Amino acid sequence: MENIKEKTVTGILWSFIDNFSSLGISFIVGLVLARLLSPKEFGLIGMVTIFIAISNSFINSGFSQALIKKKNCSETDYSTVFFFNLTVGLFFYFLLFVSAPFIGVFFKQPLLIQIVRILGLSLTIDSLTIIQRTTLTKRVDFKLQTKITVIASVASGVISIWLAYSGFGVWSLVTKTLIQEGVSSFLLWLFNRWRPMLVFSKQSFKELFSFGSKLLVSGLIDTIYRNVYYLVIGKYFSAQELGFYTRADQFKELPSSNINGIVSRVSYPVLAQLQDDKVRLKSGYKNIIKTTMLITFILMIGLAAVAEPMIITLIGEKWRSSIIYLQMLCFVGMFYPLHSLNLNMLIVNGRSDLFLKLEIIKKTLAIPTIIIGIFWGIKIMILGMLANTLIAYYLNSYWSGQYINYSIKEQIKDIFPSLIVALTIGFAVYIISVVLPLAYPIILTIQITVGGILALGICELFKLDAYLEIKTIVLSKITKQENGK
Repeated sequence: MENIKEKTVTGILWSFIDNFSSLGISFIVGLVLARLLSPKEFGLIGMVTIFIAISNSFINSGFSQALIKKKNCSETDYSTVFFFNLTVGLFFYFLLFVSAPFIGVFFKQPLLIQIVRILGLSLTIDSLTIIQRTTLTKRVDFKLQTKITVIASVASGVISIWLAYSGFGVWSLVTKTLIQEGVSSFLLWLFNRWRPMLVFSKQSFKELFSFGSKLLVSGLIDTIYRNVYYLVIGKYFSAQELGFYTRADQFKELPSSNINGIVSRVSYPVLAQLQDDKVRLKSGYKNIIKTTMLITFILMIGLAAVAEPMIITLIGEKWRSSIIYLQMLCFVGMFYPLHSLNLNMLIVNGRSDLFLKLEIIKKTLAIPTIIIGIFWGIKIMILGMLANTLIAYYLNSYWSGQYINYSIKEQIKDIFPSLIVALTIGFAVYIISVVLPLAYPIILTIQITVGGILALGICELFKLDAYLEIKTIVLSKITKQENGK
């Protein structure tokens, strides 16, 4: 048990560094680019996002999760999936290439033809990299991935900023993606020693695909759902309005996607190792949920509270329309890590079929939200997203809890104290911007300082289980570092 816990803590630590270094650097680069570029140029990239995301879902096809779940993977398994990924990557790049003119006509943006054809190259690069990342993730080894992420993020950021400053406009954003994917792929192949064998096993493919295919369809449905809003806003509103929405979404993604990515990457392989011991599985699961949601609630509600001074201070007055979108999206995004944890439990228990059924039900319920958004506007659409995410939480937690005797009532009881603490902190921080007639940078500094002090003070005062667990982990790591271990 201690070995698993140590592996989990180490994995979370490096995954945390990996995600925050990647999105953190991208966030900083994004701030500079937002100063140099217009909302419309970000909107153009947003229009392409759904097509790239859907293609990537097909390329992965759920095989990564299938390989991680399988206890004894052979080299044949890895090689079979590698050649499948590569083939599908090339196929979807070809599909995007020939579809580019139709995409340009659909959005009435001729420039999208060239953007789609060049940005689509990232699909083939990504298809070469999936197994490299999977082998490292299966070993809960995020240290190498972290180093590579930092190098790729810095390189792509510096070049994209130079291009934007030199007047290349939207192409600086395209180049950023291609360079980041390319550098990451090159370094993974250079430093990770796995190499494919010239073999493709039909038996291995069928075994992995029987599990992964359901995750493919589930992931595809979820990808379409997450990105269809880009398509709807780009089609029925404007590139500029989509730019405001994407910028708000990117601010929201910094904490939300980081935590969601960490939870998904680390909890799945770790919990998969405990799948045969329901008692230890439930214990580990409860601890992960409580600590994850304490951090998530505080960060996301806090982000909503500082949205106005943060956006105006960091990227300027021209992005003011993004503020309300960001505040609303924060309440949607704070449930994402909870969804990932509950869905991971279904996969750990081998219920990819139930995973798929739930995805179909949840996304079908979301269709009215999209239709309403077209006629009533983006804000109403985001409110619908919030309603959908609450329904999704109920469905996910109910079914995942059945396998480890962890009811939704018990789960809510575990996370409710963290939500109350976060709402209290968020309200106090928000009030500061209302009562203090100061410049935005000063208000933002005060808000962050007060929020941090309140978070530590309240958690220490009430001795929250989630906070004590995090504190124990941090102190343990510090002690080991001091002792040179």
